[in-house]
Amino acid sequence: MKIFLDTANVEEIKEGVSWGAVDGVTTNPTLISKELKGGLTFKELVTTILKIVDGPVSLEVTGLNHEEMVREARILKSLGENVVVKIPTTVEGLKAIKILNKEKINTNATLVFSLSQALLVAKAGATYVSPFVGRLDDIGEDGMNLIQDIREMYDNFGFETEIIVASIRHPVHVRQAALIGADIATMPFEVFKKLISHPKTDEGLKRFLDDWSKIDPSKLKL
Repeated sequence: MKIFLDTANVEEIKEGVSWGAVDGVTTNPTLISKELKGGLTFKELVTTILKIVDGPVSLEVTGLNHEEMVREARILKSLGENVVVKIPTTVEGLKAIKILNKEKINTNATLVFSLSQALLVAKAGATYVSPFVGRLDDIGEDGMNLIQDIREMYDNFGFETEIIVASIRHPVHVRQAALIGADIATMPFEVFKKLISHPKTDEGLKRFLDDWSKIDPSKLKL
């Protein structure tokens, strides 16, 4: 399973990439807006991110009709080869995905909350589908059940659309996504950091170092 960071923060992305475990990045208008400070422009921010990340970087359109979405998508794609254009899962979004698929512009169908939506975006030619598991949990549904259903449906019919588990809130979501067989999990940097942490690891390392410090230094010469 590939791991994406769901952030537009350059320092978080640099740190994550340095770990050797980040395969891509997803952004959205909210995440981008948080980082446009001190005169930094959208193009400057995005260009920096694209240089740091070798894998896909999702950038979202803001138009509401398919003509606007396609126009924005072409502009976004011009910023870098690894740009993936996020398209909202609406009727107009489906139209845009179909057009962009024919133009070989990779798309990420976002704000997916149902199996039927996942079916339609795959049929339209979306490169990725992003079901929002955390937001489903928030309203009393089980978001990971949707991931399981999408995985089964895509396998049944041979859809090549990759599943990005989005709106991840904690490491348990990541674990479940991996066991289900999702292609990708995208997460905030704070969740990513928790994946490597375990109190028993810290406890074991401290004990090893404490025991090592008791050895006569003269016996440690190579």
